[in-house]
Amino acid sequence: VQLQASGGGLVETGGSLRLSCAASGRISSISDMNWYRQAPGKQRELVAGITIDGSPNYADFVEGRFTISRDNAKNTVYLQMNSLKPEDTAVYYCNAVIRVMLRRNIYWGQGTQVTVSS
Repeated sequence: VQLQASGGGLVETGGSLRLSCAASGRISSISDMNWYRQAPGKQRELVAGITIDGSPNYADFVEGRFTISRDNAKNTVYLQMNSLKPEDTAVYYCNAVIRVMLRRNIYWGQGTQVTVSS
């Protein structure tokens, strides 16, 4: 099983980016899917999560600027980020709880860099 994150880049303050994370491999099912981020010198923190039925949750710092969604047919989770701020600069990671046959594990993507210039 692999998670492949994409969509990061360099954007100006107030700009937007859409991150994608696609899971592939011998997947039986995927439950929770999440986005985390880690800025230099800081701990990794949860940005947003979404359950299998599409219920989202967000960190307080999102303040309505980000939207998490998923396409279960494509095993993909998205993070639409609007009104980006310099403090959103970080490497963004996706993870997912994936069942392969009878075993459930948490898998992580490789990270995608988001840089917001002031």
